Amino acid sequence: MGHHREQLVDLLQHRPSDPGLQTLINRVEQEHPTDLTSSADLLHGVWELRWSSSRQPWLKPTAGLENLQILDPVQGRGCNLLRLRGPLRSLGGIRVQAELKIADSTRVAVRFRQGGWIGPSLPNRQQLTLMRQVQQSIPAWLDITVLDQQLRICRGNAGTTFALLRRNDLNLRTFLGI
Repeated sequence: MGHHREQLVDLLQHRPSDPGLQTLINRVEQEHPTDLTSSADLLHGVWELRWSSSRQPWLKPTAGLENLQILDPVQGRGCNLLRLRGPLRSLGGIRVQAELKIADSTRVAVRFRQGGWIGPSLPNRQQLTLMRQVQQSIPAWLDITVLDQQLRICRGNAGTTFALLRRNDLNLRTFLGI
């Protein structure tokens, strides 16, 4: 794949606050550009945010929280989920559900539909939720700049850069109810 890409994945796994990540991300974007017309199927799955250029706390990785993005572009849907790590994850989290559409060779259009709190599952397997419709006034998108089986780098419509790693230990069906 390439030395810089491997170095980036290693840093994202083991030292996600390394000050050299932004430079390395930029280099990997130049060396491994994505074309969704031939690799869109790689979007499918559960991804964990490992680095972000944002200053917003809910868009930054933190030790006690999992910041997940679940994508199923074939079905045109996905969600963002922020939840506690470890045994307390069953208490719930904050979820935003969205419709997804691949717009061109790099862009995924995102339309947020509903968001709120998802709680623990009851004994009858019903999950407690407190969700409401999202009123999205401006279009949102992700420009996918790097994409492979393990790594995804993207830039959002607000200019934020995100670096995510695939979570093969988590099943998309668990999060999207399919």
